[in-house]
Amino acid sequence: MAPIPSQKFDRIFPVWVRAFVRAREFGLVVVGAVVGSLSGLLVCGLSVGSQLVHEILFGLERGQHLSIASGLSPWRAVGGPVLGAFALAALTLWAGKRFNGRMADAIEANALNGGRMSISGSLYITLQTFISNACGSSVGLEAAYTQISSAVASLFGRGLAARRSDLRLLVGCGAAGAIAAAFGAPLAGAFYAFEVVLGAYSVGSLMPVAASAIVASLISKPLVGHDLLIVPGPMSAIHGVGFAHLVVLAICMALASIALMRGVAIVDGLFNRSRFPAAFRPVLGGLLVGSMAVISPQVMGSGHGALQQNLLHSVPLGLLVGLALLKCLASAVSLGAGYRGGLFFASLLIGSMFGRFYGEGVGLWMEISLTPGAAAVAGMAAFATGVLGSPVTMTVLALEMTGDFGVTAACFIACAISSLIVRTGFGYSFATWRFHLRGETIRGPADIGWLRDLTVARLMRKDARTLPHDVTIEAARSLFPPGGERQVFLLDKDGRYAGTVLTADLHTALERAEAPVSALVLPDGALLLPQMTIREAIDIFEKTETDVLPVLDSAQNGHVLGLLTEAHTLRRYGEELERRHRAITR
Repeated sequence: MAPIPSQKFDRIFPVWVRAFVRAREFGLVVVGAVVGSLSGLLVCGLSVGSQLVHEILFGLERGQHLSIASGLSPWRAVGGPVLGAFALAALTLWAGKRFNGRMADAIEANALNGGRMSISGSLYITLQTFISNACGSSVGLEAAYTQISSAVASLFGRGLAARRSDLRLLVGCGAAGAIAAAFGAPLAGAFYAFEVVLGAYSVGSLMPVAASAIVASLISKPLVGHDLLIVPGPMSAIHGVGFAHLVVLAICMALASIALMRGVAIVDGLFNRSRFPAAFRPVLGGLLVGSMAVISPQVMGSGHGALQQNLLHSVPLGLLVGLALLKCLASAVSLGAGYRGGLFFASLLIGSMFGRFYGEGVGLWMEISLTPGAAAVAGMAAFATGVLGSPVTMTVLALEMTGDFGVTAACFIACAISSLIVRTGFGYSFATWRFHLRGETIRGPADIGWLRDLTVARLMRKDARTLPHDVTIEAARSLFPPGGERQVFLLDKDGRYAGTVLTADLHTALERAEAPVSALVLPDGALLLPQMTIREAIDIFEKTETDVLPVLDSAQNGHVLGLLTEAHTLRRYGEELERRHRAITR
């Protein structure tokens, strides 16, 4: 878990501004619009900067996309990623340790830190992603867009002393503005925030997120333009055979997305097991990606131009599937080698190529209701859903890219099926899969940080009564009369916990009064540790079926620090759940 950032930016706005935002829902809408405007400008700056570096580094014409560069010389194709790898290595060696532990992205920050993000750590991630994309590695800038936009939104929220729920909402506003500006798609940006960054939709969160997405999209369109409009061609109504093809296509895309995510993990594991220095692994990755770029430049960068080319122009089927597999390999090598970036746009490109391959390939020998263009869009949406875990986002993105409701309906079906298969058979999106590989248990952006913050140390009582284990039952009865303490914890000769005895058992025991009190020890032997979370404590109470447990400093030392009752634990858990529920549904 990333440590919570310092508080030097907290409450920097005047009191009247903080009061306006905290007391009025309209205040959050205004802040959301401000965050959206900043997100739009940041996205434009990163996008224009990356394109400029592409033109200089690879000798492109003005405005030409790297992924469709014609006549790209081999030395530029290989040299660009390698040069970027050395730049990343220098950056890592110079500043890597300074930001260690402060590099949570928007999903992790919302899940664990209540929306608090480090601005310096986010700038470091953004610079890494910018270098990775600008040098031609097979990663997208979308990760940089959402990282810096969400961090700026978090900074605003901290300056406004926003409540935990409002701070998480503002982080979602930053992500919504980033995606909306990147694609010129405010609907997709808003639903990306709800599905991927916030994990829930509520009426109270609609307007701030919508304001951010709309403003960011309006700002970015005249500055960078968007050429993602796709005309997939006429499509007949989806009937039984067409629905069957959608199901098959969605299943294939779900399995392919799982294969890509596992491929990234496999490549990462291979690099980790190698003796190559971690800081210089991107150099080896750059050589591999550059070698693939010699075969086709479509493996480089995000793939904006390649998406347009493959959707609007006929490509031989063998070449199409070969390019898709090569892009998968290039993305896995780039991320596994240590380049920083996302798979959002890469998944759109890969899914569109697989979808078009299916539409044209099956269409050669049987009639289907999906045109190759419609199959490409459906494959794009289904594959990206498997990677990102956001079916509604990809459905509305297909709508905003095509303007075709028939294709959108097909995408909705494919996305729903793909999401079900990936969630059931794999259980992770790409972001949460990376957390899983790192040892985290995050399955999404839902706020579970409060569960980790609410530890046994914060819940326990420190007035636990103890007694040496060799004291007689008669002596114990005099020390603990009926109606007093419900239990007493026994200690051995070294002061270590030796068991629990109920005071009721002291006064109803059939053993002789001269017998040691240790004869009445309860058989469960369970205990709690201070660092355990409230959820872990509840699980132990349920497993042992006991009402009270001792809290020890450690299992090795065994010194009693206090006690915790099941009733108090459940009451506090219920109170916190109610607070979170009110924050979501207000």
